[in-house]
Amino acid sequence: MTKNADDFLWACDVLKDMGYTEVNLNLGCPSGTVTAKGKGSGFLAHPNELAAFFDEVFSKNPLPVSVKTRLGYETPEEFAALLDLYNRYPIACLTVHPRVRKEKYRGPVHLDVFADALANSRNPVCYNGDLRTVGEVRSLEDRFPEVTHVMIGRGLVADPALARKLRGGKGTDRKELIDFLAALYQGYTDFYQGQVPTAAQRMREVWFYLIHLFDDAEKLNKQLRRFRTPSEYERIQAEILASCPIRSNVQGDLI
Repeated sequence: MTKNADDFLWACDVLKDMGYTEVNLNLGCPSGTVTAKGKGSGFLAHPNELAAFFDEVFSKNPLPVSVKTRLGYETPEEFAALLDLYNRYPIACLTVHPRVRKEKYRGPVHLDVFADALANSRNPVCYNGDLRTVGEVRSLEDRFPEVTHVMIGRGLVADPALARKLRGGKGTDRKELIDFLAALYQGYTDFYQGQVPTAAQRMREVWFYLIHLFDDAEKLNKQLRRFRTPSEYERIQAEILASCPIRSNVQGDLI
């Protein structure tokens, strides 16, 4: 995430040397620490600056550039002008999260505005937003059969087997989750150079979504939100994995 064309182009060069074949500009992040700097969806509040950024990037970029966007900063009505701006450039793929910045991840998505994006975009369109279960993905496919790509973020944290289930595979089981979470915890610990408390805090963020995969976990979830030490976190996670049933139904959905 950036608002500086020179920095973006520098990153493109570095990523090309690493073997990447496309770069994505994230204009969707609603975090206040990001938007306050005019980055992420904060960039959407400054369309003239965004156009100047695109002029520079698309005249010099060494790799195809895709863009993730929200509908606007304040209201969905901003999107018509933003789409006109996007249509001036050869965007490899336009991923649309049909909310505005201030809505973050709350409330219904504006599917009527997404329909306008599909109808009027000159660039390929990808859908993002509230795809957490097999049923929600299938519902989107039914409503918009012309959509060929979706981006799934939080749904894959809430159910690590979601992509496999969408391909007709099985849901996760207890042993697979235990192994996955152990590997993730160790990965965070290694990344933070042995700072186990920091790794445990990152795992708390994962469990904010993952807890919905389990039934009868309300009491332990409250403890999970309040733990203070890595040993507390490890005890609570072990109890969840040992005692709480994994949620499932005939569609393989959760939540």
